[in-house]
Amino acid sequence: MSVLVQEQAFEVREQYEQVLSNSPGAALVAFTGYVRDICDYGVVEALELEHYPGMTEKVLDDIGMAAAQRFSLLGWRIVHRFGVLQEGEPIVWVGVAAAHRGEAFAGCQFIMDTLKTRAPFWKKEHLKEGGAIWVASKEQDEQREREWRDSTL
Repeated sequence: MSVLVQEQAFEVREQYEQVLSNSPGAALVAFTGYVRDICDYGVVEALELEHYPGMTEKVLDDIGMAAAQRFSLLGWRIVHRFGVLQEGEPIVWVGVAAAHRGEAFAGCQFIMDTLKTRAPFWKKEHLKEGGAIWVASKEQDEQREREWRDSTL
């Protein structure tokens, strides 16, 4: 059970191995998010992520611990990058291990949905045509987080 916030790229396979080495559960579910090549305003050249050091790690740890308690996870790991990332580079990796697939899928989705709204990250999309746009939070992300908060699962 760990959080890693870093500027350098990470290897997805290494993250899987990290979760499995600490908690070889019957089910492992993971999500990897990558920098998209397009946005609402055009073609994306790069994504710049800023964060609040210290607070970011604490919030991510709280989210992971809440998921572990809620879904009886055997293990979990959150890796999130910051800095300037190019199109196609990995941004975030979330992996969870549980005794059963239902808890693993739910735990992973809970972490991602909650991370999107609660973690103190700020994103700026740099466009190939020039200029940059700060990314606003999306109502659908807020709605997903509210559904988790209001559910009794």
